[in-house]
Amino acid sequence: MADDRKCLLVVEDDRGLQNQLRWAFEDYAVALAGNRDEAIAILRREQPGVVLLDLGLPPDPGGVSEGFATLREILSLAPETRIVVVTGDNDRANAIEAISLGAYDFYQKPVDPEVLGLIVERAYRVYELEAENKRLQLNQKESPLEGVIASSPQMLEVCRMVERVAPVDITVLLLGASGTGKERIAQAIHARSPRGSKNIVAINCAAIPDTLLESELFGHEKGAFTGATSQHIGKIERAHGGTLFLDEIGDLPLELQAKLLRFLQERVVERVGGRKEIPVDTRIICATHQNVLQMIENKTFREDLYYRISEISIRIPPLRERDGDAVLLAKAFLERFNQELGGPRRVLGKDAIEAIEAYAWPGNVRELESKIKRAMIISDNGQIAAADLELADVEGEPLPINLKQVREDAERRVVWRALVQCDHNISDAAQVLGVTRPTLYKLLEKYQLR
Repeated sequence: MADDRKCLLVVEDDRGLQNQLRWAFEDYAVALAGNRDEAIAILRREQPGVVLLDLGLPPDPGGVSEGFATLREILSLAPETRIVVVTGDNDRANAIEAISLGAYDFYQKPVDPEVLGLIVERAYRVYELEAENKRLQLNQKESPLEGVIASSPQMLEVCRMVERVAPVDITVLLLGASGTGKERIAQAIHARSPRGSKNIVAINCAAIPDTLLESELFGHEKGAFTGATSQHIGKIERAHGGTLFLDEIGDLPLELQAKLLRFLQERVVERVGGRKEIPVDTRIICATHQNVLQMIENKTFREDLYYRISEISIRIPPLRERDGDAVLLAKAFLERFNQELGGPRRVLGKDAIEAIEAYAWPGNVRELESKIKRAMIISDNGQIAAADLELADVEGEPLPINLKQVREDAERRVVWRALVQCDHNISDAAQVLGVTRPTLYKLLEKYQLR
C-alpha cells in the first residue's frame, strides 16, 4: 500500500458497511478484509497500527467464534497492533470477553462515524506512543560492548572486565568453550584499546596444518623451502601497531610454543629462512577452549608460555550460565534474519521461548544462531514454534544441597527471565510474575538486577 497515511485495517463482511467505513476514515489508508484469511494476509503485508474487527465473520456470520479466532491470531502475530472490536447491539458480554483477550476497545453498532473516529484516533495515538517508547528503549539498551549482545549479570561482569583491561597494553587470555564468543570479546578489547584504529589480525592455530603454521605466524623468505617462490610476511608482522589474536592457542605445537615465547620476551621475529631480526610492536590476545593447566601437567603446553600469555585471564561463561541471554540473543538473531532473508516476518512463540530457556545449549551461541536460522527457514507461519527449533530433550539438573540458596537462585532467574521476555518493561514483568510493581522493585534491589 504505497500511501503515507496511517494504515487502518477494517475486517467486515458487510460490503455496504465496508464502503461506509472507507469514506468515514478518508484520512487513513484503509485496507478492507471480508474474512480471517484476507485479514491476516493484509496484516502481514501492511502492518496496520489499528484494526477495526467485526466479530461476526464468515463462515460463522451469525456467531462470534470466527471473530474471536481472528482476534487471537492478530494478537499473536502483531501484539503491538491496537484492535477495536465492533459488536452488535446489546452484545456487551462478547465485547468484555474481547477486551479480556487483549482487544484495545469495543464499539457497539449502529456505527456513528464521528464517535468511532474518535476511538480509532485514540487507539492509533496509543499505538504510536508505544512504538516510540519501544524505539527509545532499544536506543537506550545499547550493547555493553560493540558486537556483544548480553544483559545477564555473568556477561556484564565479563564486559566490565574488558572495559578495565582494554586500555592497558597487556596480554589477555580468553578461556571458554567453543561458540561462546571469544573472538567477539577479543575484537571488543581491540576496539576499546589505544590500538583500535589499527588492524586486528587473527589466526586460528587449530585450523592450519603444523607444517604451514610457522610460516603463517612468522613469515618466510624466498627459497626458504620447496615452494617458497616469494617472500611472505607472517601474521605477527602484519599485526604491527595493532593486535594479534591467537585463537585456539592450546593447539599450538610445542616447537612453535618456544618460538612464540621468544617473540613475547624480545618482541622480534625471524622469518623462516631469514637471519634478520624484525622488531614488532603488537598487543597479544589469546584464546582457547582447552584446560591449559591440565595441558601443562600433561607436558603438552609450556608453563612459561602460559604465564606470558595470561597476564590477565577472562573466563567467558557458556550460554547455559547466562541468565536470560539465550532469549535475548535469539531475538537479535531473528531480527537479523528477518532483514537478511526477507519474506514473511517471523516472531518467537511462547513455547519456543520456553524451549530456548530450558535447553542447555552445548554448542553455545553458535548453535543458537544456527537453530534460529533453520527455524526461520522451515517455519510455515509467522510464529516460530518449539518444534521448529528441533532441540534435544533437556537433561535433568543434579539434586541441590542448600534449599535456601536454590530458592533464591530460582527466584532471581525467574525475575530476570520475565524482564528479558517483557523487554525490561516493569509493568509487564510484574504482571507476568503475578506481583505488584513495588514488590518487583524490591526483588530487583534484593538481587541487584537494576
